[in-house]
Amino acid sequence: MNKLCLIVSILPLFGFNNTDNTVSQQSEKQNYTQIYEQVPSPIIQKTGNPTTVKQPVNQPAKKDSVMLDVVLIKQNPELRYGCEVTSLAMVLNHAGVKTDKMDLYRSIQKDPDPIKKSGNGDILNWGNPADGFVGDMTGRQAGYAVFDKPMEALVHQKLPGRAVNLTNQPFERVLEHVSSGYPVVVWTTGDYRLPDRWESWYHGQQVIKTPLDLHAVVLVGYDANFVYLNDPLSGRKQVKVGKEQFIASWKALQSRAVSYK
Repeated sequence: MNKLCLIVSILPLFGFNNTDNTVSQQSEKQNYTQIYEQVPSPIIQKTGNPTTVKQPVNQPAKKDSVMLDVVLIKQNPELRYGCEVTSLAMVLNHAGVKTDKMDLYRSIQKDPDPIKKSGNGDILNWGNPADGFVGDMTGRQAGYAVFDKPMEALVHQKLPGRAVNLTNQPFERVLEHVSSGYPVVVWTTGDYRLPDRWESWYHGQQVIKTPLDLHAVVLVGYDANFVYLNDPLSGRKQVKVGKEQFIASWKALQSRAVSYK
């Protein structure tokens, strides 16, 4: 199994495809699946017809382009599957918090459910990334991912009352947050394209369905046509990615985004 920051022990089963092969977005979008828990909806204010999204009071106008100078931190070699906490370490350091990826690795909520596989290697049971990190982040054993709620809780630990969960918000709202000077942890895939390999397993009575090529990076900038990312796995700073391509991958992974204010 493989998230680009993922499962060494089951790599023989799943190989990450980091090529530039074109994926049909139309067919992929038909496979997008709502997974795990429902995330909060945007605040809706009825103002007659049509219904509009209420904007924050005194929200400054979004700049046409932004580039934040956010320190680059690499997840390897200590945290083979730690792209989420390593990305968050970059964000929190930008906020002036004295922390590092290993501190966040120890502090992040974990889902302790062990992995169980069939005789042919298929995953039968495992944890839920919505509850905590699934598996072993160091790579000594199988590891997978963690989603926005445990990350939000970790921001609250380090910056009490200042966590911002932008999950399920329009991407324009995420860009507004970057425009205001705050980098954002965002979930995508290893090659910033639509996910093309899905896996499912049971967590108790719940079926967990999720792509294997999951990754988390830091959104540090944007302009009219591109976004710019600090990638903890490749070790590259301000990686330039086509905006529409990135938004498609981000939406396919439930539009998850976490930051601070």
